[in-house]
Amino acid sequence: MRRGPALAALSGIAALAMPAHAQLAPTARKALPVTANAPQVCVMDRVRLDGGALVNFIGLDGDTLQIEQLTDSATLAARPASADLSVAAVCNFPHRIRLESQNNGLWPTDGRATSASRGFATALPYSARIDWGGTGASFVADAKVRRLTEARFSVDSPVAGDLRLRIAIEPGASNGGVAAPVLAGVYGDTLRIFLEPR
Repeated sequence: MRRGPALAALSGIAALAMPAHAQLAPTARKALPVTANAPQVCVMDRVRLDGGALVNFIGLDGDTLQIEQLTDSATLAARPASADLSVAAVCNFPHRIRLESQNNGLWPTDGRATSASRGFATALPYSARIDWGGTGASFVADAKVRRLTEARFSVDSPVAGDLRLRIAIEPGASNGGVAAPVLAGVYGDTLRIFLEPR
């Protein structure tokens, strides 16, 4: 059978209408790593009093804790005093707590050299108890020698929460014998708390 020109043209159009098998381009891929570094950091907020936990302390004035009445009015021996404090803190790595007493006890703040007056207290010892991240440790500023003294405690994990501190002066505390009368003057110390790398 003979095809006419119209049939030949029609079969050419039909061939064009059939789908062509397109060749797909290869997929391009690139990995893009994202990295960041969280530095080792410890931070502490302001010191605050734990509710109702003051004995013979007036309270906090900024970061200063003031004793209400240092001596007994009849014997002039040191009166007991204690305060429970807390500090919101976080350390994102295992670290160390360092407690540092500038004077190793409560000593006169006016810079005078205290002479050893037999039977009188020229400085007052105190203790500090710290609780942080499951670590509890005590520190004593014994007031035997005026000097910087410190204690260090390791904490084996990162910690976030309240660091708790208790400061206490025992009744009759003295570097001149138990219940020795305290020489007149203004007494003080600076207790510093450090959260730092081990």
